[in-house]
Amino acid sequence: MNRLFFLLVVVILLTIGASIAGAQEGRSLATVEVDLWPEFDKPSMLVIHSITLPPETSFPEEMEFLIPTAAGVPNAVAGLQPDGILIDLNYEQIPGEDYSRILFTAPTPIVQIEYYDPNLIKEGTTRRYEYSWPGDYAVDRFKIEVQQPADAENMRISPSLGSGVEYSDGLVYYASDIGSLSLGQSFTISLEYQKESDELTAPSMPVEASGPIGEPPTGELELRQLLPAILGGLGVLLIAGGGFWYWHSGREKPESAPQPRRRKKASSTEATSLEAEHIYCHQCGKRASNSDRFCRACGTQLRRP
Repeated sequence: MNRLFFLLVVVILLTIGASIAGAQEGRSLATVEVDLWPEFDKPSMLVIHSITLPPETSFPEEMEFLIPTAAGVPNAVAGLQPDGILIDLNYEQIPGEDYSRILFTAPTPIVQIEYYDPNLIKEGTTRRYEYSWPGDYAVDRFKIEVQQPADAENMRISPSLGSGVEYSDGLVYYASDIGSLSLGQSFTISLEYQKESDELTAPSMPVEASGPIGEPPTGELELRQLLPAILGGLGVLLIAGGGFWYWHSGREKPESAPQPRRRKKASSTEATSLEAEHIYCHQCGKRASNSDRFCRACGTQLRRP
């Protein structure tokens, strides 16, 4: 009975161990592209990881990534949306002695993790740096690229990434496809260069236009060409309308404000007749009717002719 129980425990432990090993072996990434930009916009090393998950991944996918503890908090943990826009992802950081664990959920197949590594050594005009991939994931295709600072010289990289190529931004880049890396397999690259000043690369880069300067879209160009004619036509219409209103308003009299009628001047005979109809008080001078006997103002008896 005891022997049977012992065998059962052994089988269970072996099964659990195989499951754990299988899970570890299954932790793989399709591609990892590492960009190293020394003294780009800070006097340190900007490290950018662009990670593509395998096609069979079910999303959302829980992920864990290691960054050097000396780097502090990551500069970015982001996911690439189908429209090509990177959005920030929530993450949890667990510091360790050499590496910090970054825990996050990947919503899409492509994620980007950035941090600034302060371990860029400066000795006079000499700069040195060493990058290490910790091997916490198996990678089907691992690529690395190094950007040479704008005023740097004598760039030496080990292992060699071949001869540098000048890109459209005017900077020289060194790149290589390392190939596949198995789970637990680390990769280390070191670089050294000479740099006289402490100027950063970003401020010295030219600003590139998003499209040809001075060549607006076709619709906008046609509108600009027609604009003078449109404005001229509107001006003619306004002048013609003003002239018609002025001419029309001078010919018609407004009906809303009729002119008062003039009173016809009375003839001398009519004036005498009107005066005969009224008499005036000899006491106060007030006018009285022809039928009044007393003044309506002062009460004096009226004198009649």
